[in-house]
Amino acid sequence: MSETVLAAVEGALSQTIPCEIIVSDDASCVQTVPKVRAFLQGYEGPHRVIVRSTARNLGLCAHLNELAAMATAPVLFNSAGDDVSLPTRVETLLHVFDTEADAQVVGSRVDDVDAQGRLLEANTRGLPPTVDQDWLINRGKLATILGASMAVRTTLLTALPPLQGRVEDNMLMLRGALLGSCRCVQDTLLKYRRHDNNLGDWVFDRSKQGYEGWKRRQLRVAEMYVEIADDQMRCIQARPDLPTERLQRGHQLQALYRIEARQRITMIEQPRIRWFSPLWQGLRTRGLRRKSAERALKVFLPRKFFGR
Repeated sequence: MSETVLAAVEGALSQTIPCEIIVSDDASCVQTVPKVRAFLQGYEGPHRVIVRSTARNLGLCAHLNELAAMATAPVLFNSAGDDVSLPTRVETLLHVFDTEADAQVVGSRVDDVDAQGRLLEANTRGLPPTVDQDWLINRGKLATILGASMAVRTTLLTALPPLQGRVEDNMLMLRGALLGSCRCVQDTLLKYRRHDNNLGDWVFDRSKQGYEGWKRRQLRVAEMYVEIADDQMRCIQARPDLPTERLQRGHQLQALYRIEARQRITMIEQPRIRWFSPLWQGLRTRGLRRKSAERALKVFLPRKFFGR
């Protein structure tokens, strides 16, 4: 990431309105901070820029918790060290927050680029303009606005329990839907760099073929889904003052993630007779019926064929 961080910093500095920019290295590369400090030497532009490093590698979620506590602005923009924000990103997303009072999370579509910055796919990875709890329940694919494109109200991190786990975007999406709604601008506002170290690609890694590759992927995804469900439960418990309907839908959403995780783990570790309970639970759950029916067909398929 140290090879691309200056492009990310340039993208932040290109924003059309003044920002507080925190360049924070998660103790991942000793060259990053000196390289950024040298690049910013003599900077006198409109932005307030802070360059810092954590004392040790915290992991993504804990790092975000720390940055949210430092930030002074009411909206926090995610910007990884390998992605590039286009100049109007902050201005465009802030306009949505200003005009849509219930918006808690706002993201956008992106351009996928390769490690060298060459275009792979334009205007991709979007969701509908408005996403709420009902959409997420009916969708059933456990979708999220791309974390790299997200901006969130800072209170999603500071006024709720700390994020815990490996992947933040689904957690923030569910938090946003619990408290209000999530929005996705249909324009491209970010260049999203695709490479072997993308976190999402690690979770859903398909590089290893056959049953062992399938098993590794199922375990990683199941672990992530349990972390997401746990986070939603902590937020529900922290906000008993929310409308009953929102709390009920929050319970439904965390249950979707738990059923998904349980199905994946059971199909790996348990005899087939024990598959029926989680599969039946999924068949009875709005948003999981189709996927559960497809998995039920694997009852008759030897495990060695899974992942082919």
